[in-house]
Amino acid sequence: MSNTRWRMFALLLLLVTVNYVDRGSLSVALPKIKEDFHISAEVTGLLLSAFFWAYAAMQIPSGWLIDRFGPRKLITAACTGWGTATAFSGMSPNIGTMAVARGLIGVTEAPIMPAGGKLNAAFLTEKERGRGATILDAGAPLGSAVGGIAIAGLIGLTGSWRWSFIIAGVVTVLLGIWAWRAIRDTPEEHPKVNDAEREYLVSALREESERHQSTGERAGLIYYMKYRSFWAMCAGWLGFNGVFYGLLTWGPLFLSESKGFELEAIGWSTFAIFGSGFVGEIIGGQLADRLKEKGYGTNRVMRSLLGFAGTCVVAGLVGVVLMPSPLAAVLLLSTVLFFLRWVGLFWSVPATLGGREDAGVLGGAMNLAGNISGFVTPMAVGFIVGATGAYTWALLYFVGAGMIMTAAVLVLDYSKRLAPKATPLSTAKGASV
Repeated sequence: MSNTRWRMFALLLLLVTVNYVDRGSLSVALPKIKEDFHISAEVTGLLLSAFFWAYAAMQIPSGWLIDRFGPRKLITAACTGWGTATAFSGMSPNIGTMAVARGLIGVTEAPIMPAGGKLNAAFLTEKERGRGATILDAGAPLGSAVGGIAIAGLIGLTGSWRWSFIIAGVVTVLLGIWAWRAIRDTPEEHPKVNDAEREYLVSALREESERHQSTGERAGLIYYMKYRSFWAMCAGWLGFNGVFYGLLTWGPLFLSESKGFELEAIGWSTFAIFGSGFVGEIIGGQLADRLKEKGYGTNRVMRSLLGFAGTCVVAGLVGVVLMPSPLAAVLLLSTVLFFLRWVGLFWSVPATLGGREDAGVLGGAMNLAGNISGFVTPMAVGFIVGATGAYTWALLYFVGAGMIMTAAVLVLDYSKRLAPKATPLSTAKGASV
């Protein structure tokens, strides 16, 4: 049996990694950009938020487009679009065009994660989706870990932040061409899926549809809003990103101002912290699927693993508050990221709740909730640190976000399909693949 589906998900890992390198490129280049454009701290904050507002606003429309036109077209368009916008940001003559370019990066990056959730539903069996979800989402900590080194290296190599953005944009466009060649919407359409792999997937997906009595038709987002699990999915991802984006945006400054780290130490500490997140996410996905293969129920596996991970995240953040040692802060934050990224398993939830038909729009809704934290958390932490002159209450803000995440992962029903069920007369149609 060929393993085309796993090669596709390896490509998705690469795309999400580049996604986070590109979205984080501005932060790395900010000192030189501020020097060139002579912008204030307030304008800098607005420039940083331009991406998140646009990215969040496009999540649900992107999910709808993915369900309507398929992930292949949207992933290719996304890579081409955000690569072009990244290159355009390198050619911006003033701060206004730079802000527009950052907004365009947010708009065009928006389909990547929901499209990955859709492919998780279409190409992986129920016992493989934990690995697929965490392979997809592991690009976030990996891109965060290597992005600073990559962009800083390009700036050093070319001597210009502008050329670093242009080169990064061209590479992303080339990846879009590769994605068009390597990705298909279903196993039946993929020329490199051999007969054995195709039959394995078609049989498993047909059995899943029959078991859940799927209608084979899209229900739309509003239909799911009446269910507790939909809101738990959104709340869990909101809390998750409250911790992740908080550490991503304020972590380096916390290490500098609170722990006295120099620039080089900040770089390697950030690499260690987010690198731990990458390792943890891959391990979490493998562990979840192995436990399912051993016969443990989906709810038991997901609630146990994610509940334990959430407890470790909260305890680790409390430890950072209580232990003043700089080394302890790095070790504890590495532990926090290791367990936090287990919640990347949430990218299997849209497929569970909505099936292949609605996985795109549910993934978009989940990511919209998460990216509310993306633009609220950096501003909230800024106000807290500015008002108190310290990071203690900011860290407690992260503790609160971790508690929201932990409560949500424990109440979500990971085994119940929410999509409308077929009537007896339409079961055969709904079970078709």
